[in-house]
Amino acid sequence: MVTDPTHASNPHPTTRDDPSSADLPVDDEVRDYRAPMTKARAFAIAAGISWFDMALSFILNLFDVYPSTDVKPFSYGDNAAGIAGALGRMFDWISYFTNLSNVLVAIVLTMLARNLYRTGLMWGTLRMDSLLMISVTGLIFAIVLAPDSSPEGLYIVTNALSHYVIPVLTVLMFLILGPRRQITFATVFTALIIPIGWAVYILVRGSIINAHPYGFLNAAELGLSAAIVNICGVAVLGIIIGVIFWALDRLLSRRTA
Repeated sequence: MVTDPTHASNPHPTTRDDPSSADLPVDDEVRDYRAPMTKARAFAIAAGISWFDMALSFILNLFDVYPSTDVKPFSYGDNAAGIAGALGRMFDWISYFTNLSNVLVAIVLTMLARNLYRTGLMWGTLRMDSLLMISVTGLIFAIVLAPDSSPEGLYIVTNALSHYVIPVLTVLMFLILGPRRQITFATVFTALIIPIGWAVYILVRGSIINAHPYGFLNAAELGLSAAIVNICGVAVLGIIIGVIFWALDRLLSRRTA
């Protein structure tokens, strides 16, 4: 009788030898390979949701699908209807901190989907920025801006995604999926560069067009010094949030080590 050399040398095939043996446990090598693939896929899905939100919001704004009917003095939205006001609406859209933070989150999630193992101060700063800025977006909207917000039509969808879904999703993914040790204590402060640059841009543009995206930044009504005090208050909030994220990252790193 001729013996099958394959089975003779390996009478107990593993999952790697026999992929159809679904009842056998997955070995550590396969599990280690699947884990980062699963994380990357999760980041890719989240990035897709973020890009969809931003694309829909930008298109609705650019084409003035829901024209502003009650624009408050010194506020964004006082643009000509149709094509004539498209450029002004585009700059208004870019100037909202909500959109800036959500675009940054979409970029960072996309980068994580492509490579989970990034390092360096620049990447750490972007990662911290995505967490810090989207958290500030969610908190400031919920506490300060939500009572005066009345979105309509498809803006209800983008408002929910930008101010609630994406902030919560971003924080949860950081807590559950990491990756760990990509942010440092230094990035708490380097992450302030983009928000401070945005604030300077808002004040300069506001002095030119006499309009501001948010009431607490309205230097035309509050005065420049009061607007700067408010900006400093938000910056302090950002530092506190950044330190919390850094501490959580260190704590979770030790627990998973």
